[in-house]
Amino acid sequence: MTVVNPGGLHLRAASLIAELTGRVPAKVELIKGNKRVDATDVLQIVLLCAFEGDQLLLEATGQHADAVLETLSALFANSFDEDKLGTSRQGRQAEHNPGETSRSDAPCEGDRPSA
Repeated sequence: MTVVNPGGLHLRAASLIAELTGRVPAKVELIKGNKRVDATDVLQIVLLCAFEGDQLLLEATGQHADAVLETLSALFANSFDEDKLGTSRQGRQAEHNPGETSRSDAPCEGDRPSA
């Protein structure tokens, strides 16, 4: 799965994933590199530090595993419905004060170096 939304797996996207996976009787995990996290845990998902363009592996076992993977695939493909919110990443960044760290500016373990 490729993260296509500009904000990556931020808190709102992670919450959508956790809510969806928490409703099904399947074990779902997100994998980025050598990190594997429980898809029902919002904090673990955010701490994956998955940014736009990053590749993730989604693994599901148990009842309805195929269905939950299909639904997650659609959620990723639709950028977590970010376009329906009426706010853009640029608009959110403009709201914080200069020098203030936004989520996308916060350091993550294994974060990509700045250009």
